[in-house]
Amino acid sequence: MLAILALPATAQTIYKCTDASGGTLISNTRIEKNCKAIVSGPESTLPAPKSRPATSGAAANPSPAGFPKVQEDTQKARDGDRRHILEQELAGEQRNLEQARKELAEQEALRTAGDNRQDRILPYKDRVGQHERNIQAIQKELSNLR
Repeated sequence: MLAILALPATAQTIYKCTDASGGTLISNTRIEKNCKAIVSGPESTLPAPKSRPATSGAAANPSPAGFPKVQEDTQKARDGDRRHILEQELAGEQRNLEQARKELAEQEALRTAGDNRQDRILPYKDRVGQHERNIQAIQKELSNLR
């Protein structure tokens, strides 16, 4: 009910109606005679956005005056550190993926009487999938670096 009130109104009046069983309905049209207007006004209470010239990069979002600036060489060093950390994480995830694949293969090779194989190997498959997703995410982060 609150979500309806939070949305910008498309009609000028919003009505609150109560049915015979005591239920409440919020609508932009009067459904019954007992409906009461709860919001009445212009179509939108939000101000129109200010138009800005189409620019790109830092000029579109200038830093406030007095905002600390980072030297270019300092930023390059930080980016290098970040790349190094991400490469270490990638190597670790690749090792973990290989281990998870090995454990999955071992579980798939096991045959026991009365064993529900799919239920038993599902956690191993999930682990392999998680490591694969982690590797993709780290590779995406690495590709976003300058």
